[in-house]
Amino acid sequence: MRMFVDPSAVYLYPKTVDFRMQFNGLALIVEQQFDVPLMSGDLFIFTNRTRKRLRILYWDNTGLAMWSKRLEKDVFKWPSSTQTSMSLSEQQLNSLLGGFDIHGHQPLFYASAGL
Repeated sequence: MRMFVDPSAVYLYPKTVDFRMQFNGLALIVEQQFDVPLMSGDLFIFTNRTRKRLRILYWDNTGLAMWSKRLEKDVFKWPSSTQTSMSLSEQQLNSLLGGFDIHGHQPLFYASAGL
């Protein structure tokens, strides 16, 4: 995903958010829940209760900007976490925006090949 900024980090808020909140409401969540300054230029990702929409909040050196995406036929594969925030790589962000699971496949461990 290419935006107008080149973020140094991407943070995901694992809980759902009421999307009636706009810039100020999401900025308040960032200030209270993340251990990162809002105006750092990092991306902060949120989803709604149905997980069909997501919003990305970021500072673009002139003001707060918000990017939004809605999936038409599926839901975002949102991770379940008890943490207040999660850090994502660029690959995980692209997977999330594409509708894929950000964790990928779980590793499998076998004692033998079973041949």
